[in-house]
Amino acid sequence: MNLNHEIIYSGLTMLTRAWSLTLNYTRVNYESVETLRKRKIPVIFAIYHGEVFPLCCLHSNEGVTVVVSRSRDGELIAGILSRLGYNLARGSSSRQGLRALLNAARQMKQKKVDAVFTVDGPRGPRHVAKPGIIYLASKSRAFIVPARVSMSTRHVFNSWDRFSLPWLWSACRVIYGRPYQVPARLDSEEINARTAGLDQKLQSLL
Repeated sequence: MNLNHEIIYSGLTMLTRAWSLTLNYTRVNYESVETLRKRKIPVIFAIYHGEVFPLCCLHSNEGVTVVVSRSRDGELIAGILSRLGYNLARGSSSRQGLRALLNAARQMKQKKVDAVFTVDGPRGPRHVAKPGIIYLASKSRAFIVPARVSMSTRHVFNSWDRFSLPWLWSACRVIYGRPYQVPARLDSEEINARTAGLDQKLQSLL
């Protein structure tokens, strides 16, 4: 990484922290996540790409593993998330995806950490989950926790994911769904069915 990138990533990380400090967070149903963590049971948070920002600092410095694409946007996101205390597994559904998923599963096992997965990334379609998280959950034996964020005021960018940036001092309500586990062995038809089921769970939270 060159000096210019280091300066940019460090500056954006400081801005992200400062911005997030103004947000008024409320967590709903987070007790179920805390219970699993106390029992040393791994968790994979399932989120939508456009709702990432409010969660970045909320779960910072927990060592959570993030699957981040190797796209240009992914490089920027990785540079910020690593400085916020996340572990990275690089790859995507369209490039080196399987390697990234296996890397994430290995980190979860070796480091005893949770993971987070933007289920509709890196290119969409928006709010349509891809099957990678189901594969990761079956391999790691982790519980999937669907999570959504509602923001009282926000700017919605004209991007494929309609990325949402909460305005300063916004109220951010983070809703965690009921944790659930998928079987260790799944065929392709079952994976597709459970992927569709995850979308339904996420949609029902807001």
